[in-house]
Amino acid sequence: MDDESESAYGAKTSRRSVLLGGGLLGMLLAVPDWELWAAAMHHEPPAPAAGGPSIFDAADLADLEAITAQIIPTDDTPGAREAGAARFIDRALSSFFASIAPDVRAGLKEFQQGVRRRYPKAASFAAMPATDQIEWLRSVETSAFFATVRQLTVLGTFSSPVYGGNRDGAGWKILGFLDQHAFQPPFGFYDRDYPGFTAP
Repeated sequence: MDDESESAYGAKTSRRSVLLGGGLLGMLLAVPDWELWAAAMHHEPPAPAAGGPSIFDAADLADLEAITAQIIPTDDTPGAREAGAARFIDRALSSFFASIAPDVRAGLKEFQQGVRRRYPKAASFAAMPATDQIEWLRSVETSAFFATVRQLTVLGTFSSPVYGGNRDGAGWKILGFLDQHAFQPPFGFYDRDYPGFTAP
């Protein structure tokens, strides 16, 4: 469904049309270190179980989840929160993205310190009203920290669930993607003997 939503990116628009029309590709093309991301694709994916190592405490994880929820918000379709993007980020930084974990953790602390200075009455970023969250994210959207979290949020929402994100295929539901194989001719030499194929 073509739902309209407003996130840290600004004006209301059809989220699905933006993602399918190049918005998702644009976010992925903004990757600062291709070698890092390519190396991760060759890493054995972590088990998507609920447990496992964590580099964030509960408060940090709540703030991180609030950030991802503003990057890909929830409305008529699932968002990053339902996809478990924050948990994906936590697991990724404790395994195949461990090399950038110190920078992300330092960036989050700086982010939180900025929140306390700008909104001294707020208990945390996660506890702030959505309007204040969006205002603050817009003020830091050019930072390296936000760029990294945005890219990790996209990966955690839309990548295969075997990597620990995209819980229950929530991200694929946004795109209308069905995770199923489709076999139809013409077949190549490599799969012409596939048992399910019947020659015409």
